[in-house]
Amino acid sequence: MSRRIWLCADDYGISPGVNRAIRDLIENGRLNATSVMVVGPAIGRDEVNALKAAAKASPRCAIGLHVTLTAPFRPLTMHFRPLEGGLFLSHTAALRRGLIGRLDQELIHIEVMEQLTAFADLFGRAPDFVDGHQHAQLFPGVRTAFVEAVKQAAPDAWVRQCGRDRPLTERLDSPKALVLDLLSTRFRSHAARAELAFNPAFAGAYDFSKQSDFGALMRQFLKGMAEDGVVMCHPGFVDDVLVGLDPLTVQREREYEFLKGEEFLPLLAANEVTLG
Repeated sequence: MSRRIWLCADDYGISPGVNRAIRDLIENGRLNATSVMVVGPAIGRDEVNALKAAAKASPRCAIGLHVTLTAPFRPLTMHFRPLEGGLFLSHTAALRRGLIGRLDQELIHIEVMEQLTAFADLFGRAPDFVDGHQHAQLFPGVRTAFVEAVKQAAPDAWVRQCGRDRPLTERLDSPKALVLDLLSTRFRSHAARAELAFNPAFAGAYDFSKQSDFGALMRQFLKGMAEDGVVMCHPGFVDDVLVGLDPLTVQREREYEFLKGEEFLPLLAANEVTLG
């Protein structure tokens, strides 16, 4: 029997072009989850209503909160620290501070709560799941505050861990993914103690700076993916808003083209997985 997995497009709200591509894929049954950046510049009522309409046509589609705690975005709370030029720190700077215990967990908890509240105001309900932009939910100094906030405001939501369900010999091929494996071990412990559900497996991390063959990558991601595992993706159309915010541009269009193309659904079937 086919295993149901989550194919989740991150970053809804980062730009109109990304939003449009994600909605198109949802409407055509090529995605069954997306996570929303409530601090993004393209997350007004019209964009929310359009996403809700697209998801209504695909009832197995989950809509989550993409908690954002890294640059080049601004916090929703007035007194959040540390900042750089009024923006969150870069993900590398935030991770470094977390590793040496220099992140204020109380301020992070307040910010995550504010983003959860903003999601509920926009969608009229709590998110189906909660994850983090640039995997910041896994960082030391962030994960405890993140888990506590989700437990408080959205206890029925599941949270994203980014550890791969693979033998060790297969996990040594990607330094980036291996770091996520290590960070996810502690994150899963925190989530389990809080009695929050989390995905059993994860895939989708790769070097965005390279012109990778996304079809070949997707074949790797789907291989042996567990029931309810998450495959992360970043489809989108490039526009000026996106170019001004994120270095991941052209690769988003490559991801969109593959997911919309003729090879994708047979690939799901060949791996005995389904989005339905």
